[in-house]
Amino acid sequence: MKRLILTLAIAAFAFTGSFAQQVQKDKLTPAQKAEKTTAKLQKELTLTAAQKQKIYAIELNKASKAEEWHAKNHDAKKAMKAQHEALKKSTDDEISKVLTADQNKKLTEMKAAKKAKSKNKSKRSDKEA
Repeated sequence: MKRLILTLAIAAFAFTGSFAQQVQKDKLTPAQKAEKTTAKLQKELTLTAAQKQKIYAIELNKASKAEEWHAKNHDAKKAMKAQHEALKKSTDDEISKVLTADQNKKLTEMKAAKKAKSKNKSKRSDKEA
């Protein structure tokens, strides 16, 4: 009976931990971010109406630029990943032309083992965190 309760407790703990990691923050628009920051400063610093308007404009500009930069970097990362994958494929094709059939088979097995090991390693590091 104790073993059953302990098992259920561990399962419940593991489930709630994995669920908590999957929750994402809601994406705020630049205007919402500026409003949120301005409201916080208004509360903490008791801003005048003129100060509030100026700070809102400054924060809106900052949030818009940050979103632009994020989009540019995201697109650049995708492009670099695609280039890397294309290079990797062409390299693999060239290498496979040099190797014998047995060597190609062994190389494929080695890559699969490395990929599996990498996948297991990332799963373990996720569990430790």
